[in-house]
Amino acid sequence: MTIPHDTDPPALAGAKARLRQHCRAMREGASPTMAQEQALRAGIAARVDTLSPGSAVALVWPLPGELDLRPLFGVLHGRGYRVLLPFTPPRGQPLSFHHWHPGVTMCNGRFATRHPDGHAYVPDMVFVPLLAFDRRGGRLGYGGGYYDRTLARLPHAVAIGYGLAAQEVAQIPMGVHDVPLSGIVTDREWIRYIAGHVDGPARD
Repeated sequence: MTIPHDTDPPALAGAKARLRQHCRAMREGASPTMAQEQALRAGIAARVDTLSPGSAVALVWPLPGELDLRPLFGVLHGRGYRVLLPFTPPRGQPLSFHHWHPGVTMCNGRFATRHPDGHAYVPDMVFVPLLAFDRRGGRLGYGGGYYDRTLARLPHAVAIGYGLAAQEVAQIPMGVHDVPLSGIVTDREWIRYIAGHVDGPARD
């Protein structure tokens, strides 16, 4: 079923498009170091460890040029968490999250992604990729609206963005359909948001 998701007003859409173009160019000009990726994955694992054993955690199969979370799949599975990866449907529909485990059959998906041929589950925590973020919980995605549609359907899931500290900008243009994040994990810090305000940076 397609979830209604109104488009942004022209001025807001234009501001997002300009920022998106700038952030893409910045990312193409600088690849993350191994130390940055390791620090980011350690920060994500620390967030997951705040959950109860057996909780379902949605990670991401990386797009070309995106930060690679795949080394975490086996680590978190080994700690007893249910690792989920998204299936990307046609545009206008929400993501579904499917159970990954060692040996599971993987299927090719949209945009050069892969997803498990396994059962779909509702995640307790969702890690959300981004092009840019700000200190208010704003996130700039790729323009497809997939995560905003999906998170609107998951009001009880903890939504956490992840990216490099260098992807922070002063302000993300936000529309009424943009879902704010609970926090951001970067290679340098954990930034927690409470009721639209930053509580941090925190390193707990």
